[in-house]
Amino acid sequence: MSQLKRATFAGGCFWCMVKPFDQWDGVHSVVSGYTGGHVDQPTYEQVKQGTTGHYEAVEITYDPNKMAYETILELYWQQVDPTDPDGQFHDRGPQYRTAIFYHDDEQKQLAEQSKQQLEASGKFNAPIVTEVLPAATFYPAEEYHQDYYRKNPNEYKEDREKSGRDEFIDQHWS
Repeated sequence: MSQLKRATFAGGCFWCMVKPFDQWDGVHSVVSGYTGGHVDQPTYEQVKQGTTGHYEAVEITYDPNKMAYETILELYWQQVDPTDPDGQFHDRGPQYRTAIFYHDDEQKQLAEQSKQQLEASGKFNAPIVTEVLPAATFYPAEEYHQDYYRKNPNEYKEDREKSGRDEFIDQHWS
């Protein structure tokens, strides 16, 4: 059995960041949670206030022999508006900013390289503001947030529709 690795991304509401990664061969789990802040064991109620420094994020455990980190990065960019410094779509505040959290030097290099390639592509008219940061302690979110798209399919679909995320993805990545 190969050694599993972790990839951690912030891309706005973590409910919308699970499904795009969860259904790929080689991905063992996608956990919604909080990272990057200054409060130990934060709760959703604390994080949503925007004062803990935490990002809503997902931690992906994957088999690098089945899915390359570069592929995960490509999927990540296609889920977010990397030019928005104040949140994502209808979710506003520092807890909804975008970031790639690297777990080793190779991930850091690949993340920075993919960001530079996206900047150079001319796909966006504004600068790419997504930060590449060292991974910090990841705190899994409360159980009711895990696999939200499966547990609450109607609410998940409604939230995505009104957020503007899907429209943005279609406009920039289709």
